[in-house]
Amino acid sequence: MFQIIFNEMSAAEMTALPKALQLDLLAEFQVLPEDLGRLDGDRFGVIEREGKKLYRYRAKEYRIYFEKAAEGIKIHRVLHKNTFRDFLFRSKLPTGEDEQLRETREFWKLIEQGERTRKKM
Repeated sequence: MFQIIFNEMSAAEMTALPKALQLDLLAEFQVLPEDLGRLDGDRFGVIEREGKKLYRYRAKEYRIYFEKAAEGIKIHRVLHKNTFRDFLFRSKLPTGEDEQLRETREFWKLIEQGERTRKKM
């Protein structure tokens, strides 16, 4: 059975959004684990670091960061696009968005924060 699993942080980020926006984002997020090998480059990105592969999906003004899990798709964070875009603009890094995120310690702290929250339960 295929599931979309939200960790505690991503669930909190989704519930903070208006219900209509939540439904719109989930309706746009049409991805299956078997699709991850052939992703649309306009909406998807891949961020790798130390053997961990995260995917980024652009939905409206938000970015959904997730990974493939045995059960289906595990969502780590749901963030407004300006969260990282402002940081990247201010830092004036010369590479693409995904490459910049891969090298940004603050991004990985956000992902790890969601993982630690789940382990405490």
